[in-house]
Amino acid sequence: MFFSNRKRIALISVHGDPAVEIGKEEAGGQNVYVRHVGEALARQGWQVDMFTRRAGPEQPKVVEHSPYCRTIRLKAGPQEFVPRDEIFEFLPEFVQAFLDFQQKLEAPYLLVHTNYWLSSWVGMELRKKQPSLKQVHTYHSLGAVKYKSIPTIPLIAKTRLAVEKAVLETADRIVATSPQEKEHMRSLVSPNGKIDIIPCGTDVDHFGSVERQDARAALGIAPDEKLVLYVGRFDPRKGIETLVRAVHRSCLRDSGKLKLFIGGGSRPGHSDGQERVRIEGIVAELGLGEITHFPGRLSREELPTYYAAADVCVVPSHYEPFGLVTVEAMAAGTPVVGSDVGGLQFTILPEETGLLCPPKDEEAFAIAIDRILNHPEWRDQLGQAARKRVRAKFSWDGIASQLNRLYTQLLEQPAKKPTQVSA
Repeated sequence: MFFSNRKRIALISVHGDPAVEIGKEEAGGQNVYVRHVGEALARQGWQVDMFTRRAGPEQPKVVEHSPYCRTIRLKAGPQEFVPRDEIFEFLPEFVQAFLDFQQKLEAPYLLVHTNYWLSSWVGMELRKKQPSLKQVHTYHSLGAVKYKSIPTIPLIAKTRLAVEKAVLETADRIVATSPQEKEHMRSLVSPNGKIDIIPCGTDVDHFGSVERQDARAALGIAPDEKLVLYVGRFDPRKGIETLVRAVHRSCLRDSGKLKLFIGGGSRPGHSDGQERVRIEGIVAELGLGEITHFPGRLSREELPTYYAAADVCVVPSHYEPFGLVTVEAMAAGTPVVGSDVGGLQFTILPEETGLLCPPKDEEAFAIAIDRILNHPEWRDQLGQAARKRVRAKFSWDGIASQLNRLYTQLLEQPAKKPTQVSA
């Protein structure tokens, strides 16, 4: 064991593996958040263990990220990819595996920070067995919001909504990543519970490490060409169709100078692969094949080049509690056109760092994109302001400092008896 006298914390992210390559099936902002929060907390003196579900027999059980931060994969259900809406039945096995792992340590965890509703259930169950345990929770997505934006409600919805209400009312503290997310918790979930606002972060220096001219040369983008960029999962809720149809409406479409890059992972036969095929069909139907490029999954090392090369990054999600891509692009000095929803209303300052549009409104997105592309000097002003805003408010070390203060405060408080919750 490499444990020291450091304060120990368990970050629980059942379906969002902090050690997995971003862009794989259902791997996105939550994975990034947990990984970087964990690493930043380790730099601030914590011993950090990040627990997730093992999704393949070839995956190592433990991944060391730094001397005091590691990912621990627990067996819960089949050792293969399982869609998040089908994981709930395996959570009791996850709880037992966690307890078995903890029993081998010289002392139990005093605090868990759970991520997403599946992990919140795990945290609440652990508190029943260990009443002194403190629980902090980050939602990453609210079922009460999500189910308003999709046509088919999954069978797990009733359970999820009950669990999300229970954790808001019983956790020692809820971390909302934006004022908008906090308002949704209060109006759609419960008036009870303690909520702090601590945003997500980004590695400002990493994403701002490539000069725009060098980035465009590396990607073969001519100085007079206009590059519109999307980065993220292939998921209908991400609004990629809106972006494609907006580009089709752009006044620059027939200029021969417009390019659209749609970056993200996809696996044939899985949900993200199916959505990519659908988007490719729309691109072909609209005659955008010659200007549209699908670079595939973009590694952390590649992303700064793509962000810096873009004239504008578009985040057309139907809903985003925060939207990490937004602050990554802004850190690179690239303005963002995003949907006027959730955390994007917090990260993007309209007319200052980017523009906001009604979700699913392809005409509004087309107008916003053209405004930025047609005014390069204003585009540069927006980008400079965006980078300044990210550096001031959204660095990972700054976020970890806020979480460190919250954790320390909670550990100094006497434990409260957890409420019995059934879902």
